[in-house]
Amino acid sequence: MTTKAAKLEEIKADIIAKNICPELAAGATQLVFGDGSPDAGIVFIGEAPGKNEDSQGLPFVGAAGKFLDEMLSGIGMDRANVYITNIVKYRPPNNRDPLPEEKQAFLPFLQAQLAVIKPKLVATLGRHSMDSLLPGLQISKCHGQAKRYSGQVYMPLFHPAAALYNGGMRQTLIDDFNKIPKVLAAIK
Repeated sequence: MTTKAAKLEEIKADIIAKNICPELAAGATQLVFGDGSPDAGIVFIGEAPGKNEDSQGLPFVGAAGKFLDEMLSGIGMDRANVYITNIVKYRPPNNRDPLPEEKQAFLPFLQAQLAVIKPKLVATLGRHSMDSLLPGLQISKCHGQAKRYSGQVYMPLFHPAAALYNGGMRQTLIDDFNKIPKVLAAIK
């Protein structure tokens, strides 16, 4: 029987073998697949790697990642107990937003990651990952609210980077994050 970690490695190898988004791959240092526990009860999904993530090969290691780590710590969690990934696995040039076709190309691989991990809760960080998994919602109206779709519970959250550019968002994000333990406890 293959382990979850081995299955995740197969998905990662599949992305490379199938040459997903070759123009993004050509401009990136490396694939940034995901980080954390394959047995996590919660998966956080951002949009795409930035400069720090591209150089280190890990998601959320820059300023937004430090804030994410702070918020995790605030609810008694750390990176080792959760799983963190992005919808797009290569850094877009100049940190531009991922294009719809890039998100679409990576979506089956993200869905495969979620199928392996089987988290109780999927927290989308920002509108790009939310739009990919929960199309038609507006983050300004649904952030911090748990929603069940096709048996999976999702919780849209603002992207941690939003708090870096807009100080008023910081408390909103912290307040939304503080709901996570109760949401996890309530999921059967």
